[in-house]
Amino acid sequence: MADHSIGDWEIPANLKRELKELEVQRLNLQGMVEDRTQQLKYEVEKRQRIELEVAKLERLNIIGQLAAGLGHEVRNPMTTIRGFLQMLQNKTDLLKYKSYFDLMIEELDRTNSIITDFLSLAKNKPTVLKRQCLNKLLANLFPLLLADAYSQGKKCIFEPGNLTDLDLDTNEITQMVLNFVHNGLEAMPLEGCLTISTFMEGENITLSFKDEGMGINPEHISKLGTPFFTTKEAGTGLGLPLCYSIANRHNALIDVKTGPNGTTFLVRFIRPKLILNG
Repeated sequence: MADHSIGDWEIPANLKRELKELEVQRLNLQGMVEDRTQQLKYEVEKRQRIELEVAKLERLNIIGQLAAGLGHEVRNPMTTIRGFLQMLQNKTDLLKYKSYFDLMIEELDRTNSIITDFLSLAKNKPTVLKRQCLNKLLANLFPLLLADAYSQGKKCIFEPGNLTDLDLDTNEITQMVLNFVHNGLEAMPLEGCLTISTFMEGENITLSFKDEGMGINPEHISKLGTPFFTTKEAGTGLGLPLCYSIANRHNALIDVKTGPNGTTFLVRFIRPKLILNG
């Protein structure tokens, strides 16, 4: 019977210990690989979102250039036509056609409104920024929004958070809010509630519009903000592009979260950095 030294018994023990150490290293490496994979996935998705946003802004710029050159040329003959229609509708022998004249003038005014939105997409549209509180702007506007909601048999609430001031163009932000509220109310059934809220989110100030509609079709998400894209029968497809254009001029980004219980549009403004006098 062969003699075994203590060193002979230590070899299997050392192997077991090394195997355990290798298993621990393997698990650590696997965890590192999974973490890195998640990071890369996040970066790829972030890059895709940025590319979509850039492509959307490029389309808006092209539309803006077309708007600047075309809008005024179309408006001039429309103004002439509207003037003659107003003159003709007051003639005694044409009073029986007054309803027709009213309809034509109404459609001309609607067309003019579309052109106004179209021109608002122009790249070089001047923006008059003023340091102010977003909550105060929304509070002043809220009675109008509330009346609009009640007239449709729906509800609207405003939940302001604690915010720092922003550099805002009052008219443009008002237009953006009206567009988002209009879309949100249209998306909801009777008794639905639209929630407008503001809050700090890291370094950003976020303005949120949350409806209780049926959500947006996933295949339409990437098309949101594209000029003339709409799923409404009477829609022009210029409301959301105008919102994206206004957000861009305010150094803000628009994010969308949607599902079967409703849709939330988030407008994230970059908070102004404080300049310290040293």
